Amino acid sequence: MNWASPLRPPQQRGHLGSSHKVTETYAAGLLRGMLEIPSPSYQERALADYLVGAMKDLGFRAHIDGVGNVIGVIERGDGPTVMLLGHTDTVSGQVPVRSEDGRLYGRGAVDAKGPLATMICAAAGAVDFRGRIVVIGVVEEETPRSRGAMAIRATHARPDALIIGEPSGWSSVVLGYKGKLDLRYTVKCSATHPSNPVPKASELAVTCWETLVELLGPDASHGVFDQPGATLCQVNGDLTSATADLSIRIPPGFDVDGLVSTLRERLPAGTLEVLNSVAACRVGRADPAVRALVSGIRRLHARPRLAVKTATSDMNTLAEVWDIPMATYGPGDSSLDHADDEHIVLSDYMRAIDVLTIALSELAHLPARPDGRPAGEAPLRIRSLR
Repeated sequence: MNWASPLRPPQQRGHLGSSHKVTETYAAGLLRGMLEIPSPSYQERALADYLVGAMKDLGFRAHIDGVGNVIGVIERGDGPTVMLLGHTDTVSGQVPVRSEDGRLYGRGAVDAKGPLATMICAAAGAVDFRGRIVVIGVVEEETPRSRGAMAIRATHARPDALIIGEPSGWSSVVLGYKGKLDLRYTVKCSATHPSNPVPKASELAVTCWETLVELLGPDASHGVFDQPGATLCQVNGDLTSATADLSIRIPPGFDVDGLVSTLRERLPAGTLEVLNSVAACRVGRADPAVRALVSGIRRLHARPRLAVKTATSDMNTLAEVWDIPMATYGPGDSSLDHADDEHIVLSDYMRAIDVLTIALSELAHLPARPDGRPAGEAPLRIRSLR
């Protein structure tokens, strides 16, 4: 395939301009260009500069905000504001960019440059949408703090609907994600001989992990949405000092305070610190954002699949403060997230652009509530603890 650079003049790259549908050649070139720019967390600026140029070329008003997020806006008259939010950062590691058998390989092809490129192309091509489309590529989604999304929710007015760009598969819509609790256990002990029967720091770190697993119970699993799942992320230590980083994916309604309190009581020494805590989120099938995406999938003659994820995304971060219709959508097989052979099927990417373009047209008809908010089913956000 002859990949077209989206930053070449329109007559050289075969795209029809911001008032027409983006061509497949342009869409493929945009994504390949994104993949060729490494953007591990904290190093997203080069990709941000590239995207600002691409967005402006497509008719967006685009800029980079104070934390490094890329923000592009298209206004097409009076109507609702729909935000499409993906992330520009990836995990570290190189995946050589290449095309092979209809697949495009590269770090971020699935997680989540493919979904973000889909949003840019769909917004540019959604000429039937009346209202305001805001496309955002946030920084540091792959880090515990989600600094980019936190900045967006603090500085941007609440949109009328939100779609998060993560790999769902082109014919699937994600309704929700588990939350996340990150803990750090630190302990120091007096120097002693290895044969002394008193607990050593390294042993206490292991005991902390074993106690957490016991408290979560035998049904705990990363593979079940309604159950917590724990990961021992890192252990460093010796006889006199040790640190353990623990991460727990939590379902809706999980008692975070109760778990942390009980775990602290069970530890004979050391300190347990909460590094990060984000609640689970889940919307219903009748959510307007879900319905719009389902409509787009059906228009392409596929049977929509609705799913929940046992990981965590920026949907969690924004659902904590925005009581609006929202869903997660994007092309790509999420089992390839962070994989050494990460790739996206180009035909799926093109279908996803069509689905999202249709969904935007549907969301243009969101009715307004008396308080200015769109009608529809709001996300189930787990703000308080049982």
